[in-house]
Amino acid sequence: MQVTFRIQKYNPETDTTPYYKEFVVDGVDETWRVLDVLEKIKGSMDGTLTYRRSCAHGVCGSDGMRINGRNRLACSILLKDLNYRNVVTLEPLPSMPVIKDLVVDLSDFYKKYELVKPYLITKTNPPEAERLQSNEDAEKLFESAKCILCACCSTSCPSLWTNENYLGPAALLKAYRFTFDTRDEAPEERLDIVDTQDGIWRCHTIFNCIEACPKEINITWHISQLKKALVNREI
Repeated sequence: MQVTFRIQKYNPETDTTPYYKEFVVDGVDETWRVLDVLEKIKGSMDGTLTYRRSCAHGVCGSDGMRINGRNRLACSILLKDLNYRNVVTLEPLPSMPVIKDLVVDLSDFYKKYELVKPYLITKTNPPEAERLQSNEDAEKLFESAKCILCACCSTSCPSLWTNENYLGPAALLKAYRFTFDTRDEAPEERLDIVDTQDGIWRCHTIFNCIEACPKEINITWHISQLKKALVNREI
């Protein structure tokens, strides 16, 4: 079959503003992924087309982009899941500086991720064996640990669109993952980091992050648990 892709192109070295370019691609099937079509366009129609991709299996989070107005992974969306009989529109993730075409600068995204100290902090001497955790306590972390840092959630958040200093849902989700890890010995330190004007209280429970997450993580719920922990600490 034939499908038309309308892709936002922009090279800051040569272009004054972004523009759209249409590609009519033949010989595709409805079971093709958006990434498959992109590969065909780049390989045989426009070698300058620029986008990120790596594992192509929804694990690395590299190919996050705006597909028909929604933040998604190009490797995880099939044409049959889109209205491919009309034009499929591809744009870079919003609210981030564009490096070229569909590639955005994620430097600020990773700085906020690092700010919440997304790693296990221990202050006591290590045990002779591993640090043990009950099945029940581990279960509390499984969903938050599925995050692949694709930035689809943070770049879909209106609170971040209007305040570039907001930590964003991805960083707050990572804060939850380690704050509620029973093996971690610095939960108060991490709660202090998110308990700021541009931290967790900037979340207004809009739920865009849940809709955008390719791993179907209930990010808003996890953020609410951090809020409860902070309120209980004050009480």
